[in-house]
Amino acid sequence: MRAVVYKGTNEVAVEQVDDPRLEAPTDVLVRITTTAICGSDLHMYEGRTVAETGIVFGHENMGIVEEVGSGVTRIRKGDRISLPFNVACGFCKNCLAGKSAFCLTVNPPYAGGAYGYVGMGPYTGGQAEYLRVPFADYNALVLPPGDEHENDYAMLADIFPTGYHATVLADLNPGESIVVFGAGPVGLMAAYSAVLKGASKVFVVDKVASRLKLAEDIGAIPIDFSAGDPVEQVVDQTDGLGADKGVDAVGYQATADSGEEQPAVVLNQLVDAVRHTGRLGIVGLYLPQDPGAPDENAANGRLLFNVGRFFEKGQKMGTGQADAKAYNAQLRDLIVAGRATPSFVVSKEVPLDEAPDAYARFDAREDGYSKVVLKP
Repeated sequence: MRAVVYKGTNEVAVEQVDDPRLEAPTDVLVRITTTAICGSDLHMYEGRTVAETGIVFGHENMGIVEEVGSGVTRIRKGDRISLPFNVACGFCKNCLAGKSAFCLTVNPPYAGGAYGYVGMGPYTGGQAEYLRVPFADYNALVLPPGDEHENDYAMLADIFPTGYHATVLADLNPGESIVVFGAGPVGLMAAYSAVLKGASKVFVVDKVASRLKLAEDIGAIPIDFSAGDPVEQVVDQTDGLGADKGVDAVGYQATADSGEEQPAVVLNQLVDAVRHTGRLGIVGLYLPQDPGAPDENAANGRLLFNVGRFFEKGQKMGTGQADAKAYNAQLRDLIVAGRATPSFVVSKEVPLDEAPDAYARFDAREDGYSKVVLKP
C-alpha cells in the first residue's frame, strides 16, 4: 500500500510499504477514507523529536472496516469508524479509570500508545491506504454510515477531543472567561469547546491573522500578541483580574514576539493572564527530549517555568494528552445533532500523493494550510 514515510528532517515521501494484516484476534483492518496532518506531526517532521526514519505518520484516522478478527464482537465489516489517536487495551488500571491516553498494556514500560508517533509503541500510522487497529472493540468509535460530515468526524480522532480536554483540565464552567494561547487547530478546538460549554468570554492569543479571524468567526476575542503584550490585553478586558481559566495549546516550540524560541514563554504568560486561584489546562506538547532545543536544559525537558508566580497566585494546573475516548462519542453526537461543526478548521483537502508538498506548506504556515486532510 501507499503510505507517508518519514525520511529525515523536513522530508517525507509517499512510498510502497507492506500491507497491514490482522496480528491478533481483537484486530480489525480499516480502509482509510480521511486522515489529517497534525501539528504534532510537525515536531517529528522538523527533527524536534528522537523519531527515526521509516515511521509511517498519521494518528488522526477514520475509515471503513474491511476485515475483522475472530475475537471482535462489536465492530462489523463495513462499519464506518473513527479511531482515537490513543491506542489502548480497555482493561488495564488506567483504561478502566477512563485514562486511555495512559494505557499500561500497549507500550510497556511506558504509559500510552498512539498510531504513527515516536515513542508511542509499534503502531503504524494511518496516513496510508489501510490501518491495523488493535483492541478494536474498545478503540473504534462507530459513525453513521455514508459520507456525510466526513471532515467533521475526522476531527474526532484527536483535535476536537484534545481541545475539549483542555477545557476539562482547566475546569471551565459556564459563564467563566478563558484565555487560549495558540490559534492552531487544537487551540481553535479549545476555544470552540469553550464556546459550546457557555464561556462568557473566550480570548485566543496568536499573531497569524487568518487564525485569529477563524477564532473571531466562532465568537472568540482575538488577541494579536504582535500588537502588544497579550497578558496586558487580557487583563485589561477582564477588569484587571485576568481570565478565570487558561489553556496552553502551543507547547515546547513556543516563540516570543521577537521570533526567538523560548520554550516556557507561553506557560509563564498563561500564569500571568489567568487570575489568582484560576486553573490552567496544558495540552500543548512538552517532551522529555528535544534535539533542536535552544539550550541544554530545554533539550532534556527542563524549562524556566515561573513556579514562584504560579504558587503565589494559588493556581492549579492539569496536563497531559487527551483521553480521546472520554469525549469522542458525545462530540460525535453533537455533530449528528447539528450542534457542532468542527470541520471549520479544515483548510485543505489533498490526495495522499500530495502529502510531501502539504507537509512543507503546513510547516511554513502558508495560508490555506492550517489544517490539511489527506484523502487516500
